[in-house]
Amino acid sequence: MHLKTLLRFILLIVGFTLLLIFFYSLTEISNQGNSIVLKQEQPSFGLPIRLKIPDINVDSAIEYTGLTFDGIMDSPKAIENVAWFKLGKRPGEKGTAVIAGHYGWENGEAAVFNNLYKLKRGDKIYIEDDKGMIISFVVRESKRYDPKADASDVFTSYDGKSHLNLITCIGVWDKTAQSYSERLVMFTDKENDN
Repeated sequence: MHLKTLLRFILLIVGFTLLLIFFYSLTEISNQGNSIVLKQEQPSFGLPIRLKIPDINVDSAIEYTGLTFDGIMDSPKAIENVAWFKLGKRPGEKGTAVIAGHYGWENGEAAVFNNLYKLKRGDKIYIEDDKGMIISFVVRESKRYDPKADASDVFTSYDGKSHLNLITCIGVWDKTAQSYSERLVMFTDKENDN
């Protein structure tokens, strides 16, 4: 009889431990003072597949890009597409996701971000991911940078919220450098991000 009771007790402890492991995999437990706080993991966002900006008639496929040999963010291959920086956050995740698009004309065709400069505070941007989720962002501000300026703030944030920053070239074309004189960045915040 004593052995059966001991076996039941061991099975109960093993079951309880497995339940705790499962529960811990869904939440993060942190001890703050004398109380235990449970934090839900952020939802997992899919890979971005489409960018829509109704105010400037953008409805574009999203390519994925990393770094060039020079160590800077690469650009999309097609002028009608945008490119998500896949080494950073996914749109919707806490932190900053970055998407780049071309500016200018090629063979008489306008690039995807030719009118990005027209966006104003409060305009909305939508990302569709491969799970069918639509994530909306709201324009907070725009900034212009010299191409050689430190723009690390474009790729980072420390407020625990979700951001999406859109980058393009703008300004005067420099034939020698084969580049535009400035970079334009639209800083956006996830809508209803608490």
